[in-house]
This record gives sequence, C-alpha cells and structure tokens, in this order.
Amino acid sequence: MAVDAKQAPGTQTSIRSILAPLVSIIVGMFMVILDGTAMNVAMPGLMADFQSSMSVVQWTITGYALAQAAVIPLAGWMSDRFGAKQIFLFSIVMFTIGSALCAIATTAEQLIVFRVIQGLGGGMVAPIAMAFTFRLSPPGKQGAVMGMIGIPMLLAPALGPVVAGWLVDYVSWHWIFIINLPIGVIAVIVGIRTLPSIERKRVPALDFLGMLFAPLAFAMLAYGVSSAGGGEGGGGSGWTSAEALTGMIVGGAALIVFIFVELRRKEPLLELRVFKSSDFTRGIVLQWIVQIALFGTLFLIPIFLQIAKGYTAFNTGLILLPQALAAGVFMPIGGKLFDRFGARPVVIAGLTIVTIAGFLLSQLTADTPLLTIMLPLAMLGAGMGLSMMPINTHIMQSAPRELVGRVTSLTAAAQQVMTSFAIAGLSTLLADRMKHYGAVAPGPNVVYSAYGDTFFILASISIAGAVVALLLRRPRQEKDASHAEKPEMSMMMGH
Repeated sequence: MAVDAKQAPGTQTSIRSILAPLVSIIVGMFMVILDGTAMNVAMPGLMADFQSSMSVVQWTITGYALAQAAVIPLAGWMSDRFGAKQIFLFSIVMFTIGSALCAIATTAEQLIVFRVIQGLGGGMVAPIAMAFTFRLSPPGKQGAVMGMIGIPMLLAPALGPVVAGWLVDYVSWHWIFIINLPIGVIAVIVGIRTLPSIERKRVPALDFLGMLFAPLAFAMLAYGVSSAGGGEGGGGSGWTSAEALTGMIVGGAALIVFIFVELRRKEPLLELRVFKSSDFTRGIVLQWIVQIALFGTLFLIPIFLQIAKGYTAFNTGLILLPQALAAGVFMPIGGKLFDRFGARPVVIAGLTIVTIAGFLLSQLTADTPLLTIMLPLAMLGAGMGLSMMPINTHIMQSAPRELVGRVTSLTAAAQQVMTSFAIAGLSTLLADRMKHYGAVAPGPNVVYSAYGDTFFILASISIAGAVVALLLRRPRQEKDASHAEKPEMSMMMGH
C-alpha cells in the first residue's frame, strides 16, 4: 500500500505513472453516476412490481438526490481529516453495500431507505475524485488528466438509459443494482493497491453549525425544486405547492444562515471566501450555466424520444449512444486543448457547438428522420465534451491549491442544486408550452412545438454561457511549489 513520503525535488510525474490510480477513480465515478441516471427508465417497472403510485416510487430518485446533496459539503473536511484515499474508498464501499441492499428490497419503502444509503456513499465520490485527480496531475498536464476522469461524467448519464433499458426490458430491475457489486469490489481493490496516500492535514474541529446548515440548505433546496418538477403534467407538484415552497423557504433560510456562519469562521466547512477571486467566480457562474444546459438536455431527450417518437427505453438508450461516444472522444481533446490554449477558446468552441445542436433540435417535426435527430445529439456530446472539464479545471486552478478539496465540495453541492433546478424549470416550461399549444392548435404537432420551444431555450442558455466564457482569463499559474509546501503534496506510488 502507498505510504506518505516526501517527493524528491525535481521528480516529475508522468500521466502514464498515474494511470493505475486513475482507473480506480474512473471506475468509482462511473458506477455512481451511471446508477443515478439508470433509475429513470426503471420507474414503470418499479411501480408495477411494488404496486405503488408514482408519487411513492419517485422517492427512490428524490431520496437518493437529497442524500447526495446532504453529504457533499462534508467531503472536503473529511478528506483533510481522515485522508482522501480512505474516504474515497469508504464511500465506494458504502455505495456498494447500498446497491446490494437495493437489489434485495421487497417493498418501495425499503428501496427508498436503501437508495438513501447509496446516496450517502455516492455523494462524496465525485468531489473527492476531482480533488484527488487534480493533486495527482503533473504540472502542465492538468487539463489532459482532468479530461480523462471527465469521461464518466458525460458517458455515464448517456449510457445509463441503455444499460437500464436493456436490463428492465429483458432481465429485471434488480440487476441495475446487482451489476454495481463486482464493479464496486474492483474499484476498491484497485484503489487499495494503487491510490497514493496524500498526507493528511491538520484540520480544526468540525464546524458543527456548518455541518448542520449546509446539508439542510442544499438538501432542502434540491427537494424544493425537485418537488416543483413541472406542475400539472410535468411530473411534479408545481412551484406553488406546499412541498416546493417548504423546500425553497427552509433551504433558502438555511443557506443564508450558513453563509453568515461560514464567513465568520477562520476554518469553515466550505471555504466561501474563494469567491473573492474574480477568476473563480466567473468560472463557477459559467459552470452553473453549462450544468443547466447539459442536464436539462439529458433530461429532455429520453422523454422526447419515448413520448413523441414512441421508442422503447432500450431503443432510446441506443439512440443516445452517439452523444455518449462523442462526449467520450472530445473530453480528453478538450483537456489537451485547455493545457495549450486555456479555458476561454475551448469553452467558447464547445458551447458554440451546443448552441447549434440546440437550434437543430428545436426544429424537429414528426417527419424528421432518425439520423437527423442523432446528428445534433452527437454534436451535443462533442460540445459538452469540449467545454465541461476545461471549466472544472479552470475553477480549481483559480483557487488556492491547498483549498482544492474544499472547492470541489462547494462546486459539487451547488451543481446538485443547479441540476434539480434545471430539471424542475424545464419540466415547468415544457408543461406550459404543451398547455399553450394544446389550446391554440390541438393536434399531433403539439408535442413537437412544445419540445421545440424548450430546446430553443436551452440553445439560448448555451449562448449566454459562451458570452460569459468571453470573460474567462488564465488564472495565475503556480510556480514550482516551495520546499515548505512539498509535504502537503508529496506522495509515493507503490503497493
């Protein structure tokens, strides 16, 4: 097993030398993200098997998301206190145990509880993985390495419907969770053998007020916008429902208290002072915009293909493959271009492709052939592949290196809320447009017109992102770390 050691001066780490630990990180991230998206196509089967209503079974998704939102803020502190390697492996183990429990659930209520256990484990995987990889990356190669772990972030949401659709149609929904067991075991074994032990930091006592209000704020905000979910016909209760208002009010109040508490502490749970950096602030605002465009699209496309086009869950997943493949191809390309040119030109190019794809999707009609649909989907994957990891790497480079673990927790928690906001907002817009066109010109084109307007909004959001990207500039690059800083970053690869 790897042990802490000081890195010899002048030692250079190559990308090849860190491939083994990257495998463990990528496998763990892919498993967690894939499972999060796979549940969407399993909903009808779960309702039939458990003889439960949509409002009950929906909590298998909502409970998972809320559990993730609750533990994400703790990821940075726990990594500093107990070690990134230990907490990463613990999270994978907990997620795997939760998967095993989900596979043997016999009631909807049991599945909801076991999904919460899954979420508590899976919530910390992504922020710790991002910080871990950033620390492992050789100088000047951070974009390329971050691009490699970005592959599961875009591949998994697109492949989730394919895997889950096939399992639901031809095997059983239980296998959505059973397949996690060998993957989780492999990730843990590889991680134990290859992940380096980054020296732990001396951290203050846990910020109990932050620990209380951060999970409350992020979980309740995610619950509020998820409960809104599109109003009548949109799959949720509407923005004025008691559930949505309670979540937004309680979450908003908790967020205000949390910000006030954290800014007064010298060693907060989440380091909000990093927003003093204008480079960081521009980057994270852009990340939120891209997050809405990405997950809004991933949410809308499968529903469109099944409702408007009548494809099965499995066929829908297959149609989404070009998007997944394009994302996987262009993600490392975006990372390498970032290392050479910086974030701004790469992100602008990626969002330009996304904008064009959004406008093409907004023109779909009942007569549109399948290949004409798959082309803009592939463009979406390519555009997101180019833009996502350069933005994430830019954000981490904009923050002090010793705060990387805390920054990834902050950005991941915010992303969870922004994803819920994107889904709820687009659901509302789609339901409103269907109601509008249904009243003005009822007929088979109502669905296409409503989806066209919604895709047009997504394209407009991408344009806004490209405008914000114009404001990006290269963060001041750190020079070689001083001798005093080396103990924090030193590590030795080994068994």
